[in-house]
Amino acid sequence: RASLMGRTATEVKMQERGQWSNKLEFILSVMGSIIGLGNMWRFPYLCYKNGGGAFLIPYLIFLFTCGVPVFFLETALGQYTSQGGITCWRMICPLFEGLGYGTQVIVALLNSYYIVVLAWGIFYLSFSFTWELPWSTCNNTWNTGKSTNNNVIFSNMNDSINHIVTQNSTSPVIEFWERRALRLSPGIDHMGSLNWDLAICLAIAWVLCYFCIWKGVKSTGKVVYFTATFPYLMLIVLLIRGVTLPGADLGIKFYLYPDLSRLADPQVWMDAGTQIFFSYAICLGSLTALGSYNKYNNNCYKDCLALCFLNSGTSFVAGFAIFSILGFMAYEQDVPISEVAESGPGLAFIAYPRAVAMMPFSPLWACFFFIMIILLGLDSQFVCVESLTTAVVDMYPEVFRRKHCRELFLAVVSFVSFLMGLVMLMEGGMYVFQLMDYYAASGMCLLFMAIFETVSIAWVYGADRFYDNIEDMIGYRPGPYIKYCWMFITPATCIATFAFSLIKYTPLKYNNVYVYPWWGYVIGWLLALASMVCIPFWIIYKLSTTEGMFREVNLHSFAHITFPVDKTTVLRSAKVNTCNRGGIRHTRLETH
Repeated sequence: RASLMGRTATEVKMQERGQWSNKLEFILSVMGSIIGLGNMWRFPYLCYKNGGGAFLIPYLIFLFTCGVPVFFLETALGQYTSQGGITCWRMICPLFEGLGYGTQVIVALLNSYYIVVLAWGIFYLSFSFTWELPWSTCNNTWNTGKSTNNNVIFSNMNDSINHIVTQNSTSPVIEFWERRALRLSPGIDHMGSLNWDLAICLAIAWVLCYFCIWKGVKSTGKVVYFTATFPYLMLIVLLIRGVTLPGADLGIKFYLYPDLSRLADPQVWMDAGTQIFFSYAICLGSLTALGSYNKYNNNCYKDCLALCFLNSGTSFVAGFAIFSILGFMAYEQDVPISEVAESGPGLAFIAYPRAVAMMPFSPLWACFFFIMIILLGLDSQFVCVESLTTAVVDMYPEVFRRKHCRELFLAVVSFVSFLMGLVMLMEGGMYVFQLMDYYAASGMCLLFMAIFETVSIAWVYGADRFYDNIEDMIGYRPGPYIKYCWMFITPATCIATFAFSLIKYTPLKYNNVYVYPWWGYVIGWLLALASMVCIPFWIIYKLSTTEGMFREVNLHSFAHITFPVDKTTVLRSAKVNTCNRGGIRHTRLETH
C-alpha cells in the first residue's frame, strides 16, 4: 500500500488506462478483430483457386512459420508494456519506433476505406426488407433493358469485383450493383457526384463504430459479446441451408478437391502467405493495443494458440457455407462452378445475392447474409479505430486521459475518416476503393513490417530477453520453436515472399479490364510507401539526432537508442496492473 501511495500522478493515470474485466472480453475482442470479411470472401476462393485441399499445405506452413509467431509477438509485446502500437516500440527499442508509426499509417488508411464495405452491406440490407428482391428483376428504373436472369458469365481474379458480361446482355444483379448501388462512372478521371444513399449508410456505420468503442475497453468489452458471436450463428444458419440445397455437393467438391500440381506454382505460395497476414490482423498494431489491456500475468501464449486455430478453422468452415451456395447457383444455371466462383466484394454483392434470389424465402436469407457481413466488418473496423486511438492516447496521456478528451479525439478520428470515405462513395469512388485496397494495406506493406518486427525483437532487443519477459508474465518459457521463428524462419520467409511479390507485381486493373491512368498508379505506390518509409526515416532521424553518434563510434549512444528506454519506466508501465495484487514483481530486463 505504501508503494501505491507513493506513485506519481503519471503512474496513476496509467492505472486509469483501463483493462479488460475478464479474459473472455479479450478473447472476443481479438476474435472480432481477426475473424472478418476475409474469412468469408477470400480464403474459400483462394482455396478453390489454388488446388483445393492442396492449398492447405502452403497455408499451414505460413501459419506456423509466420502467422502464429508474429501474432504471439505482438500480443505479448502489448501485454508486457501495457502500451499501444507506437509507444511499445519506444520503450522496447527506440531505434525502431518507426514501426509503430508505419503500422498506424496503414491503420489510418484502412479505417477510411474498410468501413465502406459496411456502408454497402447496410445499403443492401435496407433493400432486403421486401417480398421481391430488387436485384432479382429487370423492370426497375436503373435497368437498361438488356438484362436477363440467365445469360451471365462470371470470371474472377484476385479480390476485385470481377465479371464480364456477354456482348448483348447483362444481369439484374450486376445492374443493381453498378447502376443503383455504385452508380459507376467510366473511370477514376470521372469522379462524378456523391451517392447520398451510400453516404447516409456510411454515416450510420461510423455512428455504430463510434459508440462501440467510445468508452474504451469498458464499452468494447461488452459490445463484442454480440458482434463477435452473432456472425457464428448466421454462419451456422447459412451453412445448414447451403448444404441442403441441390448442387451443394458440386460446390464442396470443387472447394476441397486436391490438385497437388498447383503447388508447383509460386503464386499459390504467395497467396497463402498474404492470406495469413490479411486474416490474422498482424502488423496493424491492433493486437498490441488489445493485448495492452490484459492483466500482466494473463497467459497470452495459450490465448494466441487458441485464437489462431479458431481463426483458421472459421475460414475453413466458411468455405463450406459459401461453396455449397455457389454449387447450388451453378446447378440452377447449368454452368460450371468456375463461372460463378467469386471472391471479395464480387462474392458479397454479386454472386451471393444472385444465389439468394434463386432460393425460396429469398429476402430472409438476404437479411441473414448481410447482417453477417455487417457484423463481421463492424468489429474488425472498430478494433482498428481503437488501435489508432490507443496509440495516440498513449503517446500523449497527459492530454487525452482527461475527462471526455479521449471521446472527443475519437470523434475527430471518426469524422475525418468519414470525410475520407466519402470520396469512395462518388460515381468514380469504386476505382479509388480498389486503389486503396490494392496498395495501401497490401500484403507487401504487411510483409515489410513483419520483417522489421521480428528483426528488432529477435536481434536488437534480444529473443532471449523477450523470452525472459514472457516467462515473468506467464510463469514459464514457451518452447524454443517460436524463438527460432523470430530469429530465422519468419524474417527469411517474409523476405522471400516480399521479394517475390515485387518480382511478380502486376498493375491493378479494375474488373481485369479497366487500366488506370499513370497518375493513378503513382497515387497507389505513394499509399504503399507512406507506411514503409516510416521505418528507415525514423532510423535515420534517430541516428542523426543522437548526441555523439556520428562523431565517433559511441557504443553508449547506440545502446541508448536500441535498449529499452529505462528499466524502471518499462517496469512501471508494464506492471501497473499488478499493483492491486500485492505489489510489483521484479523482471529480467538486464541490458547485457
